[in-house]
Amino acid sequence: MTVTEQSAPARQAMPAEERYAAELAFLAAQDPGPRPPGWALTPRAVVTFVCGSAGEQLALPERRAGLPSKLVIAPKFVGERALVERCVVTLAGERGLLLTGEPGTAKSMLSELLAAAVCGTSELTVQGTAGTTEDAFRYGWNYALLLAQGPTPQALVDSPVLSAMRTGRVARVEEITRCLPEVQDALVSILSDRRVSVPELTATEDAVVSAVPGFTVIATANLRDRGVSEMSAALKRRFNFETVGPIADPDAETELIRRQAGAAVQRAGAAFGVDDCVLDALVTVFRDLRSGRSAEGWDVERPGTVMSTAEAVQVAASLGVSAAYLPGGDVLDLLPGHLLGVVRKDDPADHGRLLGYWDGPVRRRAEDGSATWRRLWDLRGSLR
Repeated sequence: MTVTEQSAPARQAMPAEERYAAELAFLAAQDPGPRPPGWALTPRAVVTFVCGSAGEQLALPERRAGLPSKLVIAPKFVGERALVERCVVTLAGERGLLLTGEPGTAKSMLSELLAAAVCGTSELTVQGTAGTTEDAFRYGWNYALLLAQGPTPQALVDSPVLSAMRTGRVARVEEITRCLPEVQDALVSILSDRRVSVPELTATEDAVVSAVPGFTVIATANLRDRGVSEMSAALKRRFNFETVGPIADPDAETELIRRQAGAAVQRAGAAFGVDDCVLDALVTVFRDLRSGRSAEGWDVERPGTVMSTAEAVQVAASLGVSAAYLPGGDVLDLLPGHLLGVVRKDDPADHGRLLGYWDGPVRRRAEDGSATWRRLWDLRGSLR
């Protein structure tokens, strides 16, 4: 038996704990082993939830009402299992985890999956921006109550991080390096002392909020982005760093793009009608431009923009929507225009680099007789 995601929801996006509720409930019953304080699953079950059961049917030790007796856990993160295991060990030790890497490498998705599996919710989240203040990490006030009653526990508004401390859960901080350094450093004392002082409530039992066992923080950072703020050495020491890289296996990347783009087109109310040859060409172009070298070993000038898997999913989804709602020709004919839209995002000179790619690998593959690449070579004029 395999698990499929729940039927079309009323919301565009569902948190991982709801989308995969059946798998999480099954794994909680299937592995009754020891768990760190506050954890909903064992560390081994968390890894299985994220990486899948490799096609193996897992069996419950005994029948449970409302649960299947056997289940195949679908993989959700395409990457090294060892990386996921290190992340789980970090969280089990109640140490901060920082996922770094280029944009579009599924850092946020991995953070969400880990939080959902560890504590049952991924929604205690702070979105880092240049406008994020310390209140997002500490606390704020309900000003109506503050004016009426003065500083009282009832007027205190917990941040997602403070809520996680009170309940022993995982707090997530997205794009931590988008926050100003002085805002980032609000986490230093939280991660070292495991408590937050509330000076306004001095001399009361609520003057200090201490973290319950199980509390920890998962942060993400796109260190390549413009406008980032360097983390202080003190804050870096409070985190274990894990770098999430691009997908190494082209077949795994193609399958991921097909699955996620197909789901996006389905949410748009249509069936996914992009041929495998088009997807193969799309993945090949992205991987060549990302690495600076083609599969045949030809040198390729890399564009300044990030040719991520997430961008490839968006292109494949756009092709699928076009095929469904604006039919009229070969979907392959639309690929060069969408690729041009991707590479032009950062540096105008990347247009010339894409043309150079067409004059190199695309032309050479066309000369070797591939019908797909011959058609792409014929479409070079659409890149001007």
